[in-house]
Amino acid sequence: MTNPIAELIAERGWIVADGATGTNLFQRGLETGYPPELWSVERQDDILWLHNSFLQAGSDLILSNSFGGTAFRLKLHNAETRVTELNMAAAKLARHAVDSHRAVTGKKAIVAGSIGPTGELFQPLGALTHDAAVAGFALQAKALADGGVDVLWIETMSSTEEVAAALEAAKETGLPVCATMTFDTASRSMMGVTPSDFAAFAVGAGADFIGANCGIGPAELLHSVDGILRADTGVPVVAKGNCGIPAYVDGAIHYHGTPELMADYALFARDAGAQIIGGCCGTSPTHVAAMVAALERTPKRAFDQAAMTAALGVAWDGVNLDKGGDTGPRGRRGRRRSS
Repeated sequence: MTNPIAELIAERGWIVADGATGTNLFQRGLETGYPPELWSVERQDDILWLHNSFLQAGSDLILSNSFGGTAFRLKLHNAETRVTELNMAAAKLARHAVDSHRAVTGKKAIVAGSIGPTGELFQPLGALTHDAAVAGFALQAKALADGGVDVLWIETMSSTEEVAAALEAAKETGLPVCATMTFDTASRSMMGVTPSDFAAFAVGAGADFIGANCGIGPAELLHSVDGILRADTGVPVVAKGNCGIPAYVDGAIHYHGTPELMADYALFARDAGAQIIGGCCGTSPTHVAAMVAALERTPKRAFDQAAMTAALGVAWDGVNLDKGGDTGPRGRRGRRRSS
């Protein structure tokens, strides 16, 4: 099995992933609550704009517009029978963007098939069974593979049960698989999983790449990434953090992160040991371009915790981590500014 991510990493030690889907599509007219997955058939030019914008910004890897593409999520919009159609369409659009970009520029890039959480709770907390989850993820994963993705990208997970089900389904395609979890609750996932425990579990379940995405802000994201790195699993680690801290302003969520802040975040992520670096909510092509430029002009440095704190703030400011979560970077507990 070829592994295109590993091949690109081998060339220079790191690659840059893309940024946000939803928050960028809002600027194109996507309404809150409307599933972006439907735009892969309804407004294909807007999805191509998204992919092309990140490729032009320098992304080496883009995610397909399929985050909520399981029947579990699509049924909220009466589209649960369209899993294969929508995921294949999303994969083909991303594939077209990457292939067209390479034809013009000669630059290789990777298409990752995005697989998000079901939104359901597993037994005994809820009704979802392992077998039902595997079946749901398998239908999506097959459609993404048939549509031409290079790898499958399981993201924003919060429970090991869901990670296990998604990995089992994704591995059936024979493609390399990445798994990332979101740690947004006092250095744990919503279901109480620590970064180091996730790392060991995901690699044991067959993940080829692991990491953290979304969460709170860049400082918290890198705190989680540090916990994953210290698990020392031997697989490449992903850092895909939000563009600053989310705030509710004038009836909408906004992210305060500047291109300069995200450039700093990218450098510290690489210095810490992450090899796949991108952005999540709020991250625009402009932010990614700044990240790419910083990484290209700045050689990898020894990780400097004090410098990172000065640039990004201290993780989990005001949160008591003594009774939960992994320890902070290099074994110290963390805090973060609220501004």
